[in-house]
Amino acid sequence: MLENLPANTLPRLLRRTTVSAIIVGFVGFVVATLIAPVLAALGVVVGVGLAILNLRFLDRQAARVELRGEQSSKAVRRQLGGQTTGRLAVVTVVILGVVWLSPPLGIGIVSGLVLYQIVFVMNVLRVVAGQGGPE
Repeated sequence: MLENLPANTLPRLLRRTTVSAIIVGFVGFVVATLIAPVLAALGVVVGVGLAILNLRFLDRQAARVELRGEQSSKAVRRQLGGQTTGRLAVVTVVILGVVWLSPPLGIGIVSGLVLYQIVFVMNVLRVVAGQGGPE
């Protein structure tokens, strides 16, 4: 679906998602400080930060794959998928450890990651709807 969009759309989408996530993360931090322990509020900020960092890693990784020239799409998917899965596994283990050691902090981190994903999906839906919807 996203491959049918103009070339300049993806960088704008990523930038808009990052800015939106920072704003939503700040609002989440403020709300969490009012209704939850301070560690949970800190966790929201860490979660949004981890999601943004993961997006930057994925963007850099995809740019490196494009620089290598023509490869089969299966090889590209395998390369991107393997490294992305590895990052996801490491982050999952770290977050489970944090939840075990400090539940408010861990739940805050998970909340920050969820907030980021919601912002990302909403931005993608907005871009796709602006381009005439899915084909």
